[in-house]
Amino acid sequence: MSKAAELAALIGSQTALSNRNLIINGAMQVAQRGDVTGITGSSYGGPDRFELNASSIGTFTISQSSTAPTGFKNSWKVDCTTADASPASGDLLRVSYRIEGQDLQQLAYGTSGAKAITLSFYVRSNKTGTYNVQFQQIDNSFKQAVLSYTIDSADTWEFKSITVPGDTSGLINDDNGDGLALFWILGAGSTFTSGSERSTYTAFANGDVAPTQTVNLADNTANEWMITGVQLEVGEQATPFEHRSFGDELHRCQRYFQVAQTKVGLAGTTNGSTEVIYVGVPLNVPLRSAPSISGPTSYAARNASVSSSSSNTPTTRMDNANSCMLSIDQTGFSGFTDNRFACIHFSGGDLKMDSEL
Repeated sequence: MSKAAELAALIGSQTALSNRNLIINGAMQVAQRGDVTGITGSSYGGPDRFELNASSIGTFTISQSSTAPTGFKNSWKVDCTTADASPASGDLLRVSYRIEGQDLQQLAYGTSGAKAITLSFYVRSNKTGTYNVQFQQIDNSFKQAVLSYTIDSADTWEFKSITVPGDTSGLINDDNGDGLALFWILGAGSTFTSGSERSTYTAFANGDVAPTQTVNLADNTANEWMITGVQLEVGEQATPFEHRSFGDELHRCQRYFQVAQTKVGLAGTTNGSTEVIYVGVPLNVPLRSAPSISGPTSYAARNASVSSSSSNTPTTRMDNANSCMLSIDQTGFSGFTDNRFACIHFSGGDLKMDSEL
């Protein structure tokens, strides 16, 4: 695109020149979880905020790849590692991205002024053919719009753009829940291919999820699919990708997933001699909601001159919008004094806090 065309696109979009992109980490810069292998269900991995959903259709690896189009350095990559060339009727393979409802109020869904949105991205695969993209309006009975794009040349980066009119029939709730979901379909059984494409939001029907999909990425272990430069913006025109700094994208991603470095220990207080230790976990940014916890396999605690250890998994509660309080089950501990300082040391992995939609 020429500089003049880029400027015309920006002016014609009638949107702000900054903060246009509703997608976090669209350039696939941040990858806090690292690569994930052996996926047969749903899993995040590789670049943050994008999830693979595999329902009984092969085994996969997802990773951050350095293969990228000009102007980008990274992509989100899915590799097939165990093939399924003949999916059953209910099998489905897709990449998902979800957006909080409170971040979508400018779309004015549920009103006569509902705005169109345009999704654009760069995609590459060895599998040419037709792919479907599903837009799902979660707060309006999962109404969906489903359109297609084609990969014309194998192993070549191609730019795609899809526009969907606004949904005048249903509000997006102004909350931190799932307001809009995007799904890139990579394979589907007959349950999901019997319907028709939907260029506007219509009642959800399984048959309309992947009605023109011709590609099954699970049919060979040589298959791979990559995406980057993902942008979702208000308007009917795709504008040049809005690049953000790594620090900005990391900050945004950490609302949904953070890793606490716990090797130096965390401070807390005891509650009874054999009950609970409350441990404050420093957060880089407020989490979206109370997180699920994973990572450590055991921990040790010290209270004054008393020390003990346990292999219990900590449970959590969100104390307020700006802090996370771990509630540590003390079974196996003994001798602690109530309401005294305690120090917790984790082992077997860093403390991972997951607050994804």
